[in-house]
Amino acid sequence: MPRITPLTRNNLPEDLHALWDKMLGYGDFADQAGVMALRRPLFEKTWGMLVELAEEVHTPKRYIELAIVVVSKLNECEYCVSHHTPKLAIQGISPEGAATILDYHDHPELDEVDKLVVEYAIAVTTKWNRTRDEIFDRLKQHFTEPQIVELTWRTALCGAFNRFNDILQLEGYGADEATEAAE
Repeated sequence: MPRITPLTRNNLPEDLHALWDKMLGYGDFADQAGVMALRRPLFEKTWGMLVELAEEVHTPKRYIELAIVVVSKLNECEYCVSHHTPKLAIQGISPEGAATILDYHDHPELDEVDKLVVEYAIAVTTKWNRTRDEIFDRLKQHFTEPQIVELTWRTALCGAFNRFNDILQLEGYGADEATEAAE
C-alpha cells in the first residue's frame, strides 16, 4: 500500500486532463503520476517532459529503455523494472534477457552499442564522479552529443524515480488500485 494517496484524472484540474491522457499513453504510471500530481509542478513538468521526449524519439527507445532497466536493477526498484521490462521487450530484449542485463559482457541479446549503453548506465548510476573520458569517446562513435545528454538525463532521472517510487512504496500498486484508493 502506498504511503501517499494518489490523485486520479478526476481529481485534477481540467487543464491537466490532456497531459494525464498522454501520460497513460506512455505506460501504466497512474499511481506514480497521481502521487506527483499532489504537487502540480512535479506532475506538469516531469510528465510534460517525459511525454515530449517520447513523442520526439530523438534517442532510440531501445537505448533509453535499456538504461532505465539497468539503473532500476542496480537500485533494486521492482516498480520500474516491472514497468519497463515489457517496454524493453518491444525493443527486442526478452524478459529473460532483461533479468540478466547486468551480466552484459557476454549477453547474447546485446550488440556492442547495447553493451556500451549498459556500461554507461552503470557509470552514471554508480561511478558518476569517477568516469573517464574514454567512455565518452566510445559513446560519440554511436551517438550525437544531444543524444548523450538525453541518455545521461534519462539515466540519472531514473535513479530519482527509483528512490521516489520505493520510499513512497509505489511498487506493485497499479492504476486500478490508484483509482480505488482516491475514490
